Amino acid sequence: MRDVERLDRFYDELKRIHKLYFPDWREFQLFYNMFADMKEDPFYWETDQAINYIQEYANKYGSKLARRLDDKCIK
Repeated sequence: MRDVERLDRFYDELKRIHKLYFPDWREFQLFYNMFADMKEDPFYWETDQAINYIQEYANKYGSKLARRLDDKCIK
């Protein structure tokens, strides 16, 4: 069985990115837009790969102010 603690790590990071980069977007607005931008099927991705994609998406489309803040202090 997979380590269930990975879920907290994933959701905590997703929550951090959502609040910082896309605070005005609804939850499924974020999911829909991310999935629409994907070039491959994420079905078999592991947690780290999913987090990396979400961060890359945020860096590409998220708030410019958030990117500057994230680079400096928020992790």
